[in-house]
Amino acid sequence: MQLPTRPQFSIKAPKSIDPISSVVKKELMQPKGFPLVYSPLADGVILKSWFLSHLPEIEQDLKQFGAILLRGFEVPTRDAFQEVMHQFNHEFLSYKDRSSPRTEIKENIYNSTEHPADQIINMHNELSYSHTWPQKIAFYCFKEALEQGETPIADVRKVWNNLPEAVANKFEQKGILYRRLLQKGIGLSWQEVYQTNDRNVVEEYCNFHKMQFTWLEDDRLEIKWTRPAVRKHPDTGEKVWFNHGYFFNFLALAPEIRDAFTDSNELPFNTYYGDGSLIEEEYLQAILQAYQDECVYFSWKHGDILLMDNMLTAHGRNSYKGEREINVVMMQPCKEA
Repeated sequence: MQLPTRPQFSIKAPKSIDPISSVVKKELMQPKGFPLVYSPLADGVILKSWFLSHLPEIEQDLKQFGAILLRGFEVPTRDAFQEVMHQFNHEFLSYKDRSSPRTEIKENIYNSTEHPADQIINMHNELSYSHTWPQKIAFYCFKEALEQGETPIADVRKVWNNLPEAVANKFEQKGILYRRLLQKGIGLSWQEVYQTNDRNVVEEYCNFHKMQFTWLEDDRLEIKWTRPAVRKHPDTGEKVWFNHGYFFNFLALAPEIRDAFTDSNELPFNTYYGDGSLIEEEYLQAILQAYQDECVYFSWKHGDILLMDNMLTAHGRNSYKGEREINVVMMQPCKEA
C-alpha cells in the first residue's frame, strides 16, 4: 500500500559557516550537511576551556543543527571527556528505567550499549519512552571498532516532516502504548531496569507515573503506560518525532528472534497505539523508511565527541567487528509536564 506523502518542510541552513574563533573552525559534514563538525585550527587547544568561553554559540548551533561532532581535539581519556561536558553545568542523569544493558564506567559515564556486536540497534531518541529523559546526550569514542560500528544519526524534525500524512496524524492523535515484560534471562529484569531489589520502590514509581503494573509468577513484572509520539522542542517549539514506537515494536526484531516467540504476551517489549490497537505493519515500515532516508553515517575516530540535542536527533548503532568502546553521558533532564 502506497501511503501519500505530506508537504515537505526544510530547516534553515546557516547563512555561512565561518570559524567561530581563531583556533576552531566549524563546517558541515557532507553530503547531507549534518552534523556540524568542530575541529581545531591549531595545536594545543584546551577543549574544556574553549568550550566554556563559547557556550552560547555552541548552544545555538546545537538547536539549529541538532548534532555537533568534535573531532581532532586532545580528549585522550574518559576523564577529559567528562570535564568537557561538565562545562555545560547541567545535571547528569543516571541510567534508570533501562531498555538495554550498560555498565557504569565511572559516575554517570556508561558504555553506550552491551548488545552483541553482530546486531544493529534501531534508531531511537534516548529514553523517549520514559517520564524523564535527557535533552542533551554525548558520545565519546574511547576505542574504534576494527570494522563498521558507526553510530547513525537522524534529524527527527525531518523524520517527522517526511512521514506520510496518515501515519503522522494517527500517531499524533493516539500516542503510543508501551508494554514490557521484565524477567531474568529474556530482556532485562525489573531489578536491572529500576536499579533496585525492592518491589515497593518499583510500585511507588509506577503509581506516581500512572503506569499499570502486574506482578507475575517467577518474579516477572508486566508494565504498561502511554506516551505521546510527537512532542514540541522546549526551546525551539518545533514538532519532533520523539518515541520508541518502532524501536520497541516486535516487528522491528530480527526475524529469527521474532520467530522464537509463539505467544505475543511473552515478548519482552511491544508497542501499540495509545488506545491499545495494533499498529499497522505498513505504518511501521513507513517509520523505518523515514529514519533510513535521514540517517547519516560516519566512522568513529579515537577522541571524537558527538554532542546531540536528544530531542532533535535520533541515534542507533551499526554492527561491528573487533573491539569497540563508545562511552555516553546524559545531561539536562526533561520531565513529563
